[in-house]
Amino acid sequence: MSLLRSLRLCLVAGLPLLQSPQPWHTFHSGSWLSSASSKELLMKLRRRTGYSFVNCKKALETCDGDLKQAESWLHKQAQKEGWSKAARLHGRKTKEGLIGLLGEGDTTVLVEVNCETDFVSRNLKFQQLVQQVARGTLLHCQNLKEQLSTYSKGFLNSSELSELPAGPESEGSLKDQLALAIGKLGENMVLKRAAWVKVPAGFYVGSYVHGAMPSPSLRNLALGKYGALVVCETAELKADLGDLGRRLGQHVVGMAPLSVGSLGDEPGGEAETKMLSQPYLLNPSITLGQYVQPHGVSVVDFVRFECGEGEDAADAE
Repeated sequence: MSLLRSLRLCLVAGLPLLQSPQPWHTFHSGSWLSSASSKELLMKLRRRTGYSFVNCKKALETCDGDLKQAESWLHKQAQKEGWSKAARLHGRKTKEGLIGLLGEGDTTVLVEVNCETDFVSRNLKFQQLVQQVARGTLLHCQNLKEQLSTYSKGFLNSSELSELPAGPESEGSLKDQLALAIGKLGENMVLKRAAWVKVPAGFYVGSYVHGAMPSPSLRNLALGKYGALVVCETAELKADLGDLGRRLGQHVVGMAPLSVGSLGDEPGGEAETKMLSQPYLLNPSITLGQYVQPHGVSVVDFVRFECGEGEDAADAE
């Protein structure tokens, strides 16, 4: 039955028409919209915030045409709606999502943000959330002022990640940005984890993201379903270290080692878990150790993230 016919039947039968709930974006007409300058203000608020015209009208009406106050009002209302949605969706499975890889200077970070469906993981707003989380993690690590004589590595769990500041361009914490994203996209989402590596002179970090897609605005951010960081020590920085680091990252993603091992270990087969003893992913006739040795670098550590790993085990429990 068409919507129009259904409405007609209700009117004939004397039945009340169903009313949609009154969300925060309903509005009544205000005198401030009577001038061309007011309409220009509406367009400006719409461009600056990305919220609908209806919401922007309500904001300007509530704030008597004050652009700055209207923008703040919009964000606060969206925040309230996001937290409300987050509470309703809490507990729903989040097996999809993205890994974000971001490097700047001597610091490189991996983050994982999860959602319910792959469809949402391809949404620009979700990718912007991953970007914010990666940026927030990087700023946190850069603010750690310890003097490095060797590399340092750290991890942040979901709770620690959520409490990080969102950064100079956003208000509140990363969990506030998470609530906003949930409100906009309507799926449960989780800031799963983050890892970071800082290196002094004599070290470098190789990195790789599988299924990489360009980030919304940061050129040095990569997004994908798998990610790896490989910490290497070298006496000489060479031009090809970036390519070598990428290949080492590919190996970690593909072969999923559990430890580095040493060059003196016996070569293992497909079931080998020590990285240097594993068959090299791109040339299984040699081990990874045999591939690395002529390049004059030493692999000392690595981090591997796989989007959604651990969720199946949690379901089984």
